[in-house]
Amino acid sequence: MRSNSKFFIVGVLTGAAVALILGLSYLSAAKANPLTRLSWKTEWRKTDFSKTSIDFAEIISGGPPKDGIPSIDNPSFIPVAKVRNLAATEPVVGLVINGKARAYPLRVLTWHEIVNDELAGVPVTVTFCPLCNSAIAFDRRLDGKVLDFGTTGKLRKSDMVMYDRQTESWWQQFLGEGIVGEMTGKRLKIIPTRLESFANFKKRAPSGEVLVPNDPNKRNYGANPYVGYDSSPYPFLYQGEMPKGINPMIRVIVVDGEAWSMPLLRDKGKITKNGLVLSWSSGQNSALDTRDIRQGRDVGNVIVQRRQGEKLEDVGYDVTFAFVYNAFFPGREIHVN
Repeated sequence: MRSNSKFFIVGVLTGAAVALILGLSYLSAAKANPLTRLSWKTEWRKTDFSKTSIDFAEIISGGPPKDGIPSIDNPSFIPVAKVRNLAATEPVVGLVINGKARAYPLRVLTWHEIVNDELAGVPVTVTFCPLCNSAIAFDRRLDGKVLDFGTTGKLRKSDMVMYDRQTESWWQQFLGEGIVGEMTGKRLKIIPTRLESFANFKKRAPSGEVLVPNDPNKRNYGANPYVGYDSSPYPFLYQGEMPKGINPMIRVIVVDGEAWSMPLLRDKGKITKNGLVLSWSSGQNSALDTRDIRQGRDVGNVIVQRRQGEKLEDVGYDVTFAFVYNAFFPGREIHVN
């Protein structure tokens, strides 16, 4: 297991020890002089720090340096029928564009967080922030450029800060929004995906492909380095306001800035609102529970669609934690009943 990040030790520590180490890490970062951005300039020579939409003091180090968590830029895939090491209940990000389908297993994304890809002629970046359980795919085309993304090694509100290699602007993963540099204020287009079990993806895309590591020995693929994270009482590396009336680590489904709690959707099975249809079914492991992702507790599958005439079409959504939604949409209600 690579050890260039404080996060990679989480899997071998428990309880109070984890909280203490990560808490001290946060306090150390929080006390850092805000002018540390001056030192960023030696590492980020192309980034225009005169342009930003946020307070630099909100950005802290997550541990790794720039590209310390390496994106996958030349992804490899195998046909669904040839997959042997994925359990039926393991979580994948399922992406379908113009009839072409690919699955990006969280067992791989956990260790890389970003995959720069092209599917059916569309340049895409598939992202996963483990600390937010946030899996989102974006169209890489913007303002006449095709961007590709890497990890800054930094966090804001416990969410991954990405950067594009063309301008070295920094981007908030949860929002797909530029927050520092030339691209400040720009928004990436979200491409609808499903965070689903491998069995569900295989059923709806039997001729699809599945992402595999370029080097299977490079990381401990299939292992969760954040053992027990989604049952912790509080998030790591976060010191913002907590949501009211709901545990901060409860999963919520976010669609167009509105959020429903996972327990509510699980209990109802289906929720409809203004043509929007959210549905839940069992059979997907949490990727942030046990050491072996295949043994993670069942958190279920979510599908979000919008009715278009007689058809239901997938829409972009995110399954994240209540504290994340509250951090980026402060004061907004989370539907819990």
